[in-house]
Amino acid sequence: MEKINWKVDGMDCTTCALNIHKYLEKQGMKDVKVNFATGDVIFTTAENTDTQKISKGIKDLGYTVADAHAHHHHEHANSKSFLKNNLQRFLFCLPFTLVLMLHMLPVHIHWLMNPWLQLALALPVFITGMAYFGKSAWKSVIRKVPNMNVLVTIGSVAAFGYSLYGTLTGQGHDFMFYETAATIITLIFLGNYLEEATIASTQKALKELEKSQEVKANMIAFDDQHQEQIFVVDNSVLQVGDLVLIKTGEEVPMDCKILWGEAQVNEAIITGESAPVYKKNKDFLIGGSLLAEGTVKAQVTATGENTILAGIINRVKEAQGEKSPAQQLADKISAVFIPVVLLIAVITLGVNWYYLGSFTPALLRAIAVLVIACPCAMGLATPAAIAVGLGRGARNGVLYRNATSLELFKDIQQVVFDKTGTLTTARLTIDKWGVTEAGTEENFTKTVAALEKYSNHPIAKSITEQWTAGKDIRFNKVEDIKGLGLKAVDREGNTYWLIGLHQALKHLNLLPDTLITTINSIDGEIAKADIVLVKNSTVAGWINMKDELHPAAINVINYLKQKNIKTILLSGDKTEKTEKFAQLLGIEEVFAEQTPEMKLEKIAQLSAEKPTAMIGDGINDAPALAKATIGISMNDASQIAMQSAQVVLMNGGVEKLPFALGLGRHTYLTIKQNLFWAFLYNIVAIPFAAFGFLTPTFGALIMGLSDVVLGINSVRLFVKKVT
Repeated sequence: MEKINWKVDGMDCTTCALNIHKYLEKQGMKDVKVNFATGDVIFTTAENTDTQKISKGIKDLGYTVADAHAHHHHEHANSKSFLKNNLQRFLFCLPFTLVLMLHMLPVHIHWLMNPWLQLALALPVFITGMAYFGKSAWKSVIRKVPNMNVLVTIGSVAAFGYSLYGTLTGQGHDFMFYETAATIITLIFLGNYLEEATIASTQKALKELEKSQEVKANMIAFDDQHQEQIFVVDNSVLQVGDLVLIKTGEEVPMDCKILWGEAQVNEAIITGESAPVYKKNKDFLIGGSLLAEGTVKAQVTATGENTILAGIINRVKEAQGEKSPAQQLADKISAVFIPVVLLIAVITLGVNWYYLGSFTPALLRAIAVLVIACPCAMGLATPAAIAVGLGRGARNGVLYRNATSLELFKDIQQVVFDKTGTLTTARLTIDKWGVTEAGTEENFTKTVAALEKYSNHPIAKSITEQWTAGKDIRFNKVEDIKGLGLKAVDREGNTYWLIGLHQALKHLNLLPDTLITTINSIDGEIAKADIVLVKNSTVAGWINMKDELHPAAINVINYLKQKNIKTILLSGDKTEKTEKFAQLLGIEEVFAEQTPEMKLEKIAQLSAEKPTAMIGDGINDAPALAKATIGISMNDASQIAMQSAQVVLMNGGVEKLPFALGLGRHTYLTIKQNLFWAFLYNIVAIPFAAFGFLTPTFGALIMGLSDVVLGINSVRLFVKKVT
């Protein structure tokens, strides 16, 4: 199985996306995501899939598949070419159409009233339109999923055919509607160009991220005299392990690790934070970030699709391809919209012909109905807003894994917080520690540090930063027991338990009898410890940790209270410490001393009562994050926590939570506004056209402009205040 990410050109509306989606599913493809607004088609292949055959099948539907292995630059250029072609078609058709429309002026132009001259002027426009709209419409009808081009084609063919009949039968002056056919085609080309330009503007943030991937790099190489040489190369040629020199003002070409030097690094492209971050030897640099000050030599650790930035771009593209509940509703309506419009057009023709007693005005009204109907507006309403919301989120350090999570924020009524690493900085420090046997202090610290290397918990990371592991300490087996701690066996057969004491006391049934006896005998100062180390059946030492309150924690809690969102603290820490912490922040409800299983059960209960968001960062939080209505994780959390969450806050920033919530709510508000306009437009415009209040020409113009209105409303999300 392989994940495919293609760029497909030629999708005009949501029915085009449905065509491709249905075709890929029929071919056995899985996890299909098609976004007509961006042209992205993402799917997972079945075994032994011939991708060339799949590509040809999409081409047979009337669309063009870009090179599957193209770089972002190629895809971007391809998109520009497509926009340019629509503009060229419009500019080609425009002179012919303007001349044809001269006969509508009050001034009588005798020579223009010649039907054969009008035929000659309209024919190039008609051929251009049929080569584009007609071809697409015919293929969609064959596939039994008619698209919007069917309406345009029928309308323009009816006007042109009616005029041609009059010309050939010598009744040209009574059947002169060549300008109607030409105007429809010309204005629809203009509308398509405006729509695509509008959609392109919704991709602004994503394009900025893509552009940052294309930079020059100072590659370090060594000549035969072992002298260092610097070569300026495209970052695309770098390989893992290559050495690069990065100077003040330059972008980091790829993900890499500092080997020499120190710098202040602006990671705003990833985190949205413009304040520089200090980086030193052995620290990692994110490709696309900027060295504000300093010079470093670094080794490339990831390239291409494996970099953090490429991962963000791919996540955003996949999320844009996801269908939110609002989009699913719009798709269902769009799927039946075109047949309904065709039926309305036929009824309009029949009723007006009977009522007016004349075929010609009845036909014009039917053509106006066909042209003014705009399923594109309904199809664009949701993806345009989602694209802007996801793009702005990515640009400001908030990654939504799917469109649904972005939309679901509107319903959240309570937020559950893990404590350590979420409301605290995760920069824990060792407050007090001690050993039970004099003279074993050094051995104790080295053993604890050697064990904690096998854990991703914030406490473990803090200890390994402060204590150095003994190089001579080796373990044959290390087991991470969720919610309790670590169990290890060294080469001499000694068994070590490094556990959270209060958790062990609460869940003795999970421990062996010998360890239960040892723990039950603990008293005095050790009984107040956070962590104890047991060697075989003897307590070797104990540790008390203290953590630092995140500077944004109080502001975040206050923001949620202002929005009438309930706050809950769900922690594995001691009850006394957790309640004191909650009181300090003003959190309303506390659940302490929770194992992963208990957290999962509690989140399931809370989510069943009300829509619930949970924010956490540890392995222990992963099951609960997956169970919550919306799971929110930090980018420096454990991988399993990040994979379980629907939303990731970059740079470990709980301060981004209000922005994530606000952006989700305002994105949904924009979707509602777009859908309201799209439905209102069609509900009002179609009857107006049917009763003769709108001409086909005017209908074609405002049909194109309707998409622009939605695009402008969506683009407002880029600058709109959301918190």
